Amino acid sequence: MTNILYVTSSPRGKASHSTEVAAHVLEELKQAHPSAKVTVRDLARDPLPHIDEHFVAAIRNPNGPQNEAQRKILARSDALVDELLAADIVVLGVAMINFSIPSTLKAWLDYVARAGRTFRYSDKGPEGLVKGKQVIVVQAKGGVYSGDYKGADFLDPYLRHMLGFLGMTDVQAIAVEGTISAADAALARGHECARAVVGEMARA
Repeated sequence: MTNILYVTSSPRGKASHSTEVAAHVLEELKQAHPSAKVTVRDLARDPLPHIDEHFVAAIRNPNGPQNEAQRKILARSDALVDELLAADIVVLGVAMINFSIPSTLKAWLDYVARAGRTFRYSDKGPEGLVKGKQVIVVQAKGGVYSGDYKGADFLDPYLRHMLGFLGMTDVQAIAVEGTISAADAALARGHECARAVVGEMARA
């Protein structure tokens, strides 16, 4: 059975372009894998607290969590890591906010980036432990960043680096660009790309 982890992060709810196209990706995947188990994480509706001193203590204290708040933090982080490790396919719906990813998605990455569980250090340097995943990232951007303005896009390079750091190197990006000036055209291209990406994955 295929496990799909579906993570969205846009604060715009039903008006979100990234969520609309990511949902299309999910539907295409469900058609290709009818028996798939889908785990949904809507980080806008159910945001994670930003990491704080309790988080650091819960994760890094060699004696483990020292109080109930820290035990809850560790349990939440462990659950999110377990979801990620169990997934065969990860779908991320990401809206560009101020040239980068939403803070809700950054918090999720902070919770799943765990030394000893999702990455480790050795004499050869860092090694990602979240291997064997197929990742589809739907990136919605108000402007067009695939041309001369590419240097202002910190969303795509950051996500690729962070996912790769954790071991996820099979990453397909679907760009939904120019939504401010031509949303319908951007969405149409996004939906077309979603069908193509999932179709290519199914044939591989």
